[in-house]
Amino acid sequence: MPLLDLATDAMIAAIRVGTPLLLATLGEIYAERSGVLNLGVEGMMLTGALAGFVTTLWTGSPVLGLLAGAGAGGLMALIHAFLSISLRANQIVSGLALTMFGIGLTGVLGRRFVGIQLARRFYPIIIPGLSEIPVIGPLFSSNAMVYLSLALAVLLWFVLFKTKLGIEIRAVGENPAAADALGVNVYLIRYLCVTIGGVLAGIGGAFLPLGKPLSWTENMTAGLGWIAIAITIFAMWRPGRAIFGSYLFGAMLWLAYRLQPYFASNILNMAPYVLTIIVLLLGTREILRKRIGAPSALSIPYRRGER
Repeated sequence: MPLLDLATDAMIAAIRVGTPLLLATLGEIYAERSGVLNLGVEGMMLTGALAGFVTTLWTGSPVLGLLAGAGAGGLMALIHAFLSISLRANQIVSGLALTMFGIGLTGVLGRRFVGIQLARRFYPIIIPGLSEIPVIGPLFSSNAMVYLSLALAVLLWFVLFKTKLGIEIRAVGENPAAADALGVNVYLIRYLCVTIGGVLAGIGGAFLPLGKPLSWTENMTAGLGWIAIAITIFAMWRPGRAIFGSYLFGAMLWLAYRLQPYFASNILNMAPYVLTIIVLLLGTREILRKRIGAPSALSIPYRRGER
């Protein structure tokens, strides 16, 4: 295969796989910037995928399916927010529990839909001229959800670093007691960011059946939620860098698939997930966390009056 065709195929795969990763990563960045670690991304994506698939199947409207996926992810996030913020439960345990709940729930409820294919989905929107550019042209012949994810990345970057709300979010994630003393509602900010994270994870999950003609399959996300958490660290909690990280991991997953005839397939399939584990392990080291700009209060419950 010519090198140019290979690069184009890699770009197409990076967009297809990277878009749900980008959406989930953007949501996780906001949750973690506010100081809440959300390990329930995988469960939220799965729940959003099933809600989006079923709603589109019953209504024939991908837009309603997308909204249903967002709502399902948001509801899951509210559960995590209540447990970790209001009840001050262990955020790791709460997130893991939601992931297991999402896997079990979609496995049971989705069983009747296995093998059914959607008649409606989001179709490509081709931008004349730009879509003909070598290699990057596929980016400009993508469906609306791809453009939405890129627009959201820009918008969320602007909010986080150029607005008063963004300053408050970052302050709550760094020193919630000081932010509280200055009149910032720590609990409201954290609830808002965790909910945003769940909504975007749900939209990312809904992209999987709505982005191209796919039948419902159990565990459709196949670990994308965990990769999104790793990309959050890889991107240093910055929405702009999340675009590069998401497309990079998307291309890696495609490359592992394409190289299967030449190498041991199991080893190649493991490669992106091994890299995910490495990034997560490095992200837990306190010295490295400080160097790459991790929020100081990440995963630490807050109670007014405590420091």
